[in-house]
Amino acid sequence: MTVIEKNDVAVAAARAGDIWKVYGSGAAEVTALRGVTAEFRRGQFTAIMGPSGSGKSTLMHCLAGLDVATKGTVHIGDTELSGQQDKALTRLRRDKIGFIFQQFNLLPTLSAAENIRLPLDIAGTKPDPKWWDAVIDAVGLGDRLSHRPSQLSGGQQQRVACARALITRPEVIFADEPTGNLDSRSGAELLQFLQLSVREYGQTIVMVTHDAVAASYADRVIFLADGQIVSELDKPTADAVLDTMKRLDVLVAAPGEGDENATAPAAAR
Repeated sequence: MTVIEKNDVAVAAARAGDIWKVYGSGAAEVTALRGVTAEFRRGQFTAIMGPSGSGKSTLMHCLAGLDVATKGTVHIGDTELSGQQDKALTRLRRDKIGFIFQQFNLLPTLSAAENIRLPLDIAGTKPDPKWWDAVIDAVGLGDRLSHRPSQLSGGQQQRVACARALITRPEVIFADEPTGNLDSRSGAELLQFLQLSVREYGQTIVMVTHDAVAASYADRVIFLADGQIVSELDKPTADAVLDTMKRLDVLVAAPGEGDENATAPAAAR
């Protein structure tokens, strides 16, 4: 897999190395991830899909430092998350990671502009004026910045959340079902914006979704089943994503057979 060169060393925006995640113990033990290895290239939009309980959200949470892998390594850029103290992890999430959630997570008492600036205010820094203008222009909220969340539509609130995630120029943005609370038009506008942030601004997006149409906006789709990566698609179409999802049970038993578009990493074999 090709990654961006940084100081003559190939460094992906995020990567997981043989990570396992086990919850509980004894009879209550549940293995959510089983030796997942994956890299997320800078300037690429990746979707993670899989049936309920496949481990897709757990993988994203481990990559983002919201949960800790039981075994294996996780890197954001060239920083390894394992072994980091809580304060260091908090700084890393603040400075190098952006988050977009299904529920928007905006503070109701703050204006749109104040919500967007929030991670910078917490860090004690000010936005770069040119970057601020570029982000606000990209999300199309120039005339809504003084409005509070209750005065904005769902699509506008999610665009505020996207701008907040972008404003710090993070290493990677993790999006968890970002279109889940939006109508189809607002969802399409959001996904087009995410594409724009990748193509025009070089952002890295990792999105968990169950929606084949949403996944078709990505450059690449990773499919999980039973805690393992079982297939991948490059330049996905909605039909190809749906077809792969339908055949996940077969792919788990015999990954990659008869599918010239999807490939199964060795870790899933």
